[in-house]
Amino acid sequence: MNITARTKICMVIGDPIEHSLSPKMHNAGYNALSIDDKYVYVASHVKVADIKHFIDGIRAMNIHGVSLTIPHKIAVMPYIDKIDEIAQKIGAVNTIINENGVLIGYNTDWLGILKPLEKLTTLKGKSAAVLGAGGAARAAVYTLSTKGVNISIFNRTFEKAQELANDFGAVAYRLDELEKIKKMDIIINTTSVGLKNTNESLVPMEYIEKHQIVFDAVYGNETQLVKYAKNKHAETITGVEMLLYQGTEQFTLFTGYEAPVVEMRTALL
Repeated sequence: MNITARTKICMVIGDPIEHSLSPKMHNAGYNALSIDDKYVYVASHVKVADIKHFIDGIRAMNIHGVSLTIPHKIAVMPYIDKIDEIAQKIGAVNTIINENGVLIGYNTDWLGILKPLEKLTTLKGKSAAVLGAGGAARAAVYTLSTKGVNISIFNRTFEKAQELANDFGAVAYRLDELEKIKKMDIIINTTSVGLKNTNESLVPMEYIEKHQIVFDAVYGNETQLVKYAKNKHAETITGVEMLLYQGTEQFTLFTGYEAPVVEMRTALL
């Protein structure tokens, strides 16, 4: 790296954040394009209760760009100046750009979901189960709704699932109704289950079928859900793919350069 006083700072925040591979991915991209004197990417552990103070810090320190992960994607929205049209529709922000003191929110998660899925299947007319009702779930449901997918949302708090379902014309279920996913074409886990304990899975192996695509947004070590899916010979997509494709879009927003996808993928793997 060739960091100077002119280098622009980009960062990812979350709680937890220590597992994040985003710094490795983005800095590999800067290095590949020889712009590592212009940009550097770091991580910061921020509690959701401190999100307003963090936003004040972006302005005070002139932080150039921010990536947001659990649990900040919805909580941050009241504190930024402008929100992109797609992020408004999704109802969650995972990217902030600081344009001369004006903080603009975007959402690139939906591309992190769309691109890996479209490599494996045509989405129109398919059925999908989305596990969770937070920021990543909102991106998933938005993405699927734009492609004519029949969507079912499963969440511990039924009221949150119902609220999300109402926003996008989906159907809400409680977690004790998970057996319904056996008949669906796609399963997407957007919860944090499997992040801290890779032996945990919301979905029992007996609910997974060979014809399905199982997409786990959790990345790092192989999750139990992905192991179950492989055991049943289902197609799998790991969280690394979502991280990559939402990240390459962020890279372009941060820098104005087309992201070096190959080098960024190599850094992740």
